[in-house]
Amino acid sequence: MTLFTFIEILGTLAFAISGIRLASAKRFDWFGAYVVGFTTAIGGGTLRDVMLGLTPFWMMDATYLVVTAVALGTVVGLGRYLIRLQNTFFIFDAIGLGLFTVVGVEKTLDAGFPLWVAVIMGTITGAAGGVLRDMLINEVPLIFRKEIYALACVFGGLVFGACRWAGLAPGTTEVVTALGVIAVRIVAVRFRLRLPILR
Repeated sequence: MTLFTFIEILGTLAFAISGIRLASAKRFDWFGAYVVGFTTAIGGGTLRDVMLGLTPFWMMDATYLVVTAVALGTVVGLGRYLIRLQNTFFIFDAIGLGLFTVVGVEKTLDAGFPLWVAVIMGTITGAAGGVLRDMLINEVPLIFRKEIYALACVFGGLVFGACRWAGLAPGTTEVVTALGVIAVRIVAVRFRLRLPILR
């Protein structure tokens, strides 16, 4: 298993857990929670692949269905423990955001597109799944109502480009980018940073 594949699977697990966790808070049944978790995990990547003219990644590998099932089992098995942790959703969502931004940027660059397109696709990969999740659970999408979210993905894309320009190893670039996105999210939430509200 390559580092890129590991990052993609870990991001899927993190996002699926965040989606299932929110679905459980809305009293969804197991199937409904699975659908929310799966949509959260593959939504952004599916939109990215369609826009790049590629076959959506999960249609060629059943691993993502299994990973979502593992996420559901984790929430069911550790439900009481997870519910006690108020920051559970935020932690898994931030991890998924960082990892999926890396996946989106790298896949776009590998497809031959310039960096500015990769930054946009990295943002879509990281944030669009959360938008679909929030729509399914009847909430205003997080990117429209909370601290800096999608902009963290934009920052990550720029960090990825800077690391490549500096000649860093691919693995180092991926780790630094993911940590950069996660750090921006943590700082934004910690200090309640957000863009001005349009009036």
